[in-house]
Amino acid sequence: MSGEAPRNLDDDVRKPDSVLLRGLFAVLGGLFVALAVAGLFLPVVPTVPLLLVAAACFARSSRRIYRWLMEHQRYGPHIREWRHHRSIPYRAKRPALLLMAVSFGVSLYFLPNWPARVFMALLGVALGLWLWRLPSRDDPRHPGSTIENLPRSPG
Repeated sequence: MSGEAPRNLDDDVRKPDSVLLRGLFAVLGGLFVALAVAGLFLPVVPTVPLLLVAAACFARSSRRIYRWLMEHQRYGPHIREWRHHRSIPYRAKRPALLLMAVSFGVSLYFLPNWPARVFMALLGVALGLWLWRLPSRDDPRHPGSTIENLPRSPG
């Protein structure tokens, strides 16, 4: 929201004392970024949720990469919205639900037996309901909120 003071992103970084643990978080963060990049080209691999996990890993291992993710021009606003407010943009929620429905629908068509189809359908409905129930600060049904002016780190 526009009245919020900018946050210092370095305050989010909590590196463990163990070098081994920091290294593990760095490797995991790199793996999740690689999977997110694959998600740019594969319709069933979600990009932003993987970047959320990568940001959490880098918040425990690399201040520089964490800052880069949080300030990324395209994905930074989504990551900051989740990290600071535990909400997702309304304009991202609807396409995500549509792509999920299409992906699950195609999967249901190709599954060989009905128990697998029932399981996949129940999973799709559960995930869709979970996503729909996540708060959105820029929901047009609740005027006065936007994510356009999310706080960025100073400097």
